[in-house]
Amino acid sequence: MTKLKTVLVLCTGNSCRSQMGEAILNHDLAGQVRSLSAGTTPQPKVADGAIEALRLAGLSTEGLHPKDVESVIHEQIDLVVSVCDNAKESCPIFPHPVQRIHVSFHDPHGESLESFIRVRDDIRARLVPAVRAALGI
Repeated sequence: MTKLKTVLVLCTGNSCRSQMGEAILNHDLAGQVRSLSAGTTPQPKVADGAIEALRLAGLSTEGLHPKDVESVIHEQIDLVVSVCDNAKESCPIFPHPVQRIHVSFHDPHGESLESFIRVRDDIRARLVPAVRAALGI
């Protein structure tokens, strides 16, 4: 049995894009990756639109909550994916070498549910293949 690769999806607030990325990767790449998400400046809660967009796609939202990147920095992470430009610029230094990629997505925070759904679908269409390519899976 091969060891799961750990992917950290990083953004600023850890309330929209990174949460959707975590849920999508854990679903679409189940058995291959374990995805976590965190923020450089986490918000108090996951955006309602992100939760609803995930539910509408039949994706689990169980356990999703904003986390500070400091709370996961000592995990054995195989890949860091920044999903917003701000997080890319302020990504912390990890205590061990870690591969990094950047795949930017529109921030739907404060917008309509339709905007969250578009971003969810964009994350699924572009993030999953980018992670597969980066990890060779």
